[in-house]
Amino acid sequence: MERLHIGNLIRQEVERQGITVVSFARMLGCSRSNIYKIYDHSSIDTEQLHRISSLLHCDFFRAYSEKLHKE
Repeated sequence: MERLHIGNLIRQEVERQGITVVSFARMLGCSRSNIYKIYDHSSIDTEQLHRISSLLHCDFFRAYSEKLHKE
């Protein structure tokens, strides 16, 4: 089964919303380089994912639930 890459999903959503990396970094209160690290990671801390989900108004946890139900 293919592994879920949450960093790619976050990057895609940020781009879909037209948010720049600099703006997203400001939203999260971190540096631009940290955003690129988030994009590179295939997994993420749940607290951080919750914060990102809230800021982007996107339920990234759903991706994990859908994957679980398909398995």
